[in-house]
Amino acid sequence: MSTAPVIDAHHHVWTADYPWLAGRPEFAPIRRDYGPVELRANLKAAGVDRTVLVEAAWGHPSETVEFLHLAGAVDEIAGVVGHVDLLDPGLANTLARYTNHPRARYLVGVRDQVQGRPDPDFLARPEVIAALTTVAAAVPTFDLVVRPDQLPAAATAAAAVPGLTFVLDHLGKPRVRDGAEGLRRWWEAVAPLAKQPNAVAKLSGLVTEADWERWTPNDLRPFVQAALELFGPDRLMFGSDWPVCELAATYTRVKDAVAEVLGGVDPDVFGGTAARTYQLGEQ
Repeated sequence: MSTAPVIDAHHHVWTADYPWLAGRPEFAPIRRDYGPVELRANLKAAGVDRTVLVEAAWGHPSETVEFLHLAGAVDEIAGVVGHVDLLDPGLANTLARYTNHPRARYLVGVRDQVQGRPDPDFLARPEVIAALTTVAAAVPTFDLVVRPDQLPAAATAAAAVPGLTFVLDHLGKPRVRDGAEGLRRWWEAVAPLAKQPNAVAKLSGLVTEADWERWTPNDLRPFVQAALELFGPDRLMFGSDWPVCELAATYTRVKDAVAEVLGGVDPDVFGGTAARTYQLGEQ
């Protein structure tokens, strides 16, 4: 009897020279090369079958082009979320570069590093809504990598561009280490986005929002339970956020912690939602 594949909806690969890795001393443990060999070893250990490779903040379309090549060479990589700059006058040309690539079938979405933009209302700006409409004509999804204070604007964007699926990375980065107060602030910010039918969220990146040294699954539990209430399992997906997660936990420990909090391996969270959202076919 066949079973549905387990899908990791959010991981990266990179080389040690990525600029953001050098910017903060606490990133020293992950300032090295991470490639397909390391990825495959972790997938095998954790029992993960397929993955979505997400841009890793290189900040240039060449990274996405490289990742599309990589997806065609690594069977486990089922899709790629590429890089865009929503303020780039050449956005349409960048998207065309991706969609005309020989391995464009692996392009399942794009994202902008919105978390690095100081304006909390960035995603609600008219020129950004126009850019997201351009994105919607090229790819099915846009990944939201945002701070909690940017979540209300994300809800505005999702309502304004209903033909695009907005995928919230890392649940919008709640302050897990702040406990009940972090949960309250995050709930208030994310609830309007969760009400949008074209919004989906990833149970990813939570361990690095917790205390890196002392976190337990119980620290994650209130946030995961709240996400289940807000989004439901059919709009939630597991993501390892490897290798960033190695700052706080191994790949396998992250997957096991999410499974423990959920009370088992949910077929939607661990595969079905990602397959539907990213339209992961058999490339």
